[in-house]
Amino acid sequence: MSDGQLILVVDDDTDLVEMVSMKLESENFRVAKAYDGIEAMDKIKAERPALIILDVMMPRKDGYTLCDELKNSDDYKDIIIVLLTAVTEAISSTNYTHMGGKTTLADDFVTKPIDLDKLMEIVKDNL
Repeated sequence: MSDGQLILVVDDDTDLVEMVSMKLESENFRVAKAYDGIEAMDKIKAERPALIILDVMMPRKDGYTLCDELKNSDDYKDIIIVLLTAVTEAISSTNYTHMGGKTTLADDFVTKPIDLDKLMEIVKDNL
C-alpha cells in the first residue's frame, strides 16, 4: 500500500494539480504541490518526495530541465519522475518534441489529457 508516501505534483494548471492531488489523497498518498520548476525544486529540497508528477511545459523552468537536474544529482537521482506531456498533439507548434521526452531521464510518461486511473497505475508500479 502507499503508506503515506509523499508525491509532488508540479503543473502550472492549478485545476489539474487539484484534480491529481485529490485522486492521490484518496489513495492514501501525501501530496505536495508546485506550479513551476523553481517552486518544485524548493519543495523537493524541503520535503524530498518519493515520486514527482512533473509537467513538461511550464514557466520559469520546464519539466525536462528540472528532470535532468534531478537525475544528474547524487542527492535526488533516485526520486521517481513521471512526466506529463501534451506535446504529441502540438509538435508542429512547440519546440518540445516527443522524442525529446523519450530521451530525457524520466522514469515514466503520461500524456494529457490525463487518465487518472492510468496515472495511479503508473504511480503504484513505480513505488
